[in-house]
Amino acid sequence: MASTNVLERTQEWVSPPQIASLQPADAAARFPAEIAAIAAQHRPSRMPFFKNFESLPRDVARNPALLGNIHLVYQAAMHATRAAVYYLPHLDSPALRKRKLQIFVDDDGLPGGDTHHYQLTRAFRSIGAAVMLDDEQFGDPDELCQHLDPQTAHFVRLAQNLYSRSLGAWCAVEVMSDDWLRALAQALAKHFPQIVAEPYFAECFDQGVEERHAEESMAVTQMILRARPELVPATLRDARQMARALDGVWNRLDEIVSSAG
Repeated sequence: MASTNVLERTQEWVSPPQIASLQPADAAARFPAEIAAIAAQHRPSRMPFFKNFESLPRDVARNPALLGNIHLVYQAAMHATRAAVYYLPHLDSPALRKRKLQIFVDDDGLPGGDTHHYQLTRAFRSIGAAVMLDDEQFGDPDELCQHLDPQTAHFVRLAQNLYSRSLGAWCAVEVMSDDWLRALAQALAKHFPQIVAEPYFAECFDQGVEERHAEESMAVTQMILRARPELVPATLRDARQMARALDGVWNRLDEIVSSAG
């Protein structure tokens, strides 16, 4: 899922028209720099939600309804990307299916039948959140969207669409996820210091899960693009679209925090 190091390795950015004018092999070679540029432009930790939650008065930040609303939006966005990974295209050979399986295992095959989804809900319950949806209600995107605001519902539907048609959205999310996980942990820890010990955060940070996913998504995608460089423009287009939609999730969370504050 994401790597601070990947974000910091941004090289000179090339505009979409320039990418389109490059020879196919050159466009494929530039793909990592383009994804790094997108990730730097849309770095989640730059968004005001995280600092604004930190700045809330203690009694406001600990309000169960506020925490429940944050959980609903964030969990819905994370669920959308986890579910969409199962529909990634182009990874059909035995070797690539094996590599994709490891991503599934890291999210949904944790010891004892645990998953990142369940870990996140437990983390929010541990700080007193009034969780609004049962874990098993995070299923079909259309049914889930009935419980969501328009901005979050847009992200959920878009993830389902983009992940199934290219590897771009997957790369964008994976390369940024370590950044937002650390920003979220820091924001919550301001009012709930114990939350950083919750498995949802502690295991990801200790085991470098998000950084490993970022590197794997980029390695696998670049392998595909070297073989099929004509896919580069669409892959980058979907990465940019996903990054913009993710900004919308942080904006929605900031609206929730601003209303509470």
